Amino acid sequence: MCNDHQHKLRSNNKDLQKLESQLDRRHFLKRTSLGIGALALGSLLGTEKLFAGIGKDSAPEDILKAYNKNRLGLPHHLPKAKRIIYLFQSGGPSQMDLFDYKPKLSDMFGKELPDSVMSGQRLTGMSGNQSTLPIAPSTFNFKQYGESRAWVSDAMPYLSEVVDELCFIKGMQTDQINHTPAITFMQTGNQLPGRPSIGSWLSYGLGSDNENLPTFITLVSKNGKGQPLKASLWGNGFLPTEHQGVQFRSGKDPVLYLSDPENYDGNDRRHMLDYLGDLNNLQHDAYGDPEIQARMSQYEMAFKMQTSVPEVSDLSDESESTFEMYGKDSRDPGTYAANCLMARKLLEKGVKFVQLYHQGWDQHNYCPGGVKSQSKKTDQATAALIKDLKQRGMLDDTLVVWGGEFGRTVYSQGQLTKENYGRDHHPKAFTMWMAGAGVKPGFTFGETDDFSYNVVKDPVHVHDFHATLLHLFGVDHERLTFKHQGRRYRLTDVHGNVVKDLLT
Repeated sequence: MCNDHQHKLRSNNKDLQKLESQLDRRHFLKRTSLGIGALALGSLLGTEKLFAGIGKDSAPEDILKAYNKNRLGLPHHLPKAKRIIYLFQSGGPSQMDLFDYKPKLSDMFGKELPDSVMSGQRLTGMSGNQSTLPIAPSTFNFKQYGESRAWVSDAMPYLSEVVDELCFIKGMQTDQINHTPAITFMQTGNQLPGRPSIGSWLSYGLGSDNENLPTFITLVSKNGKGQPLKASLWGNGFLPTEHQGVQFRSGKDPVLYLSDPENYDGNDRRHMLDYLGDLNNLQHDAYGDPEIQARMSQYEMAFKMQTSVPEVSDLSDESESTFEMYGKDSRDPGTYAANCLMARKLLEKGVKFVQLYHQGWDQHNYCPGGVKSQSKKTDQATAALIKDLKQRGMLDDTLVVWGGEFGRTVYSQGQLTKENYGRDHHPKAFTMWMAGAGVKPGFTFGETDDFSYNVVKDPVHVHDFHATLLHLFGVDHERLTFKHQGRRYRLTDVHGNVVKDLLT
């Protein structure tokens, strides 16, 4: 490159001239060749094109060989799950009013919870000062359903129809007794905000399956009441920012700041982004900050989303029978039912991780009424999602997770009557369930005592749950790490074991 030509390329801007002066031809070619190669590889990773030559009858080792083109060497083993919908029930659903049937409690109404059961466990400040902790049997009726004979209360009539697809985990345990640290712990593996969320780890480790939508999308039920939900729950933490969850909202603009400003037609958007990319490339070549490239990739994704988001957020092409299956609320954007339907559609478009948040399960008072209310909002759509995925052939490689941050106490918080009781937070025993890719259908794992207070068989800690979830995606939780401030971090910290009994 001659000096005259170099001079013509230089900017009149003094700051850019300073950056350009730091780049000689050799430096430029080295940097840009590596960058172009990385971009080319990135466009291949996680896309369907990568597996174009892999057929259904291909040997597992051939499939894994194709997967191993990932720059991080992931997945570590052949995955069962390709995508996930996580139905997070914020507030702590009462396990003994929904799935953990305890018939012996019916004869213990109002009796004091034995000290031997409590075993000195920590209580919250909301019930720790009560003079008595009276046992409150569930007011709901339980029956066994399906070939698996799973126990489900009459609060969940629709879910009882799909129990043979579900894998119940009745021995879940967490370390946190209050909402904010417990939700953060469940979503990031640590009680303090700032760590990457589950979806961010999967995005970082496995890449994207589409070019026009984010890998990780979050949907929050509108008009939710209860504990606040913070963006850190779906944040990227110390991972590159392109791996953070993108929240889709109901209304005119599903993604904030995505639409063009008023009176701007956007025709020069492509030219503007190309010029901005040139400036950012100069900045990156000078300073080497990876966040500059991350920001560039976000600009490009936003440009693509201007076309893809309006299409995917439009549910008008769904059939009448589909709306009927999900329930009348599915026609109302932003409701839990509409979000469940949206989640299925996002998966069809290649989104890897869809996180739904639904608030309102924190029943310290009027627990029976609260459980009925939340079940009415969620039960039909949850069951419909399972049915919908199965009939479309998607459940085989889609993982569905349902659960909250902890469970509820067997004793009543506040006044106890035959018709009403409250339940406090309980971290030592609660129920979650999974369905789909790689988990045993029609299976119940774990057991609590007669008071649904302690796990007496097959406990599953939050770290174990995370390790198992990553395993289903072909990821060894001990090997997916990121170095930050001199230490290698992972989702499961220094804990966690894969619960192989849950797997097919």
